[in-house]
Amino acid sequence: MEQQESCIAQHFGYYGSLSESERRQLDALEGPPAVMAKGEVLWREGDAARDFCTLSRGWAYSFRYLEDGTRHILEIFLPGDVIGLREFPFKERLSSVAMLEEGKIRLIAHRRLLDIFRDSPRLTSLCFAVSSYQQALLSERLVHLSRRSARQRVAYLLFELFSRLKRNDEALGDCFRVPLSQQHLADALGLSPVHVSRTLTAFRQEGLLKRARGWVHILDPQALASEGCISGNLYDDIDLVE
Repeated sequence: MEQQESCIAQHFGYYGSLSESERRQLDALEGPPAVMAKGEVLWREGDAARDFCTLSRGWAYSFRYLEDGTRHILEIFLPGDVIGLREFPFKERLSSVAMLEEGKIRLIAHRRLLDIFRDSPRLTSLCFAVSSYQQALLSERLVHLSRRSARQRVAYLLFELFSRLKRNDEALGDCFRVPLSQQHLADALGLSPVHVSRTLTAFRQEGLLKRARGWVHILDPQALASEGCISGNLYDDIDLVE
């Protein structure tokens, strides 16, 4: 039986075509699968940063607690994503990571990346491309948090998730599962759960989208993109590393 492609090889493949040799190099990085429960913490801010992981199943998120005890969600990770790669040069974790639902991860030791950096300039370039895209998503969300209205923030985040899911599954329709509570959305957007609820209700009444029982149905993608001030740069085809 043919071995299934590793999660990291599949993810790197979004940024450039991979040779069989490169796929084998990436496949060899991943450790055995570990099943994670809903709400389980993968690591906490300040823990030793010795590895990163791929998320082969389920959703997860990174977060930090502020001095007043409130939580801010930094990133939302989808199945197939790489988590913690940007912490490679740091001794300690920059944020905590927890599961939004039951899932499966595979750990990759930081030291294994040194072999990639030494032996394959092209895989090194792909690694840089992955980190750059993640940083671009964070930068775009920062603009929305600091300069956009509540409606624009909610619209942007849902359109971002929709676009990322569609990149992983081209057959994805306009209805998709989002295992985020209103509290999660609020913590990611710097809003209150009540404000998020009112915004989602307004979008439903205006015919932009419907959200029910963990599913989002986008009724008017163009209107949602316009409301979220989507520039298109992050959601156009990536200039593949060749």
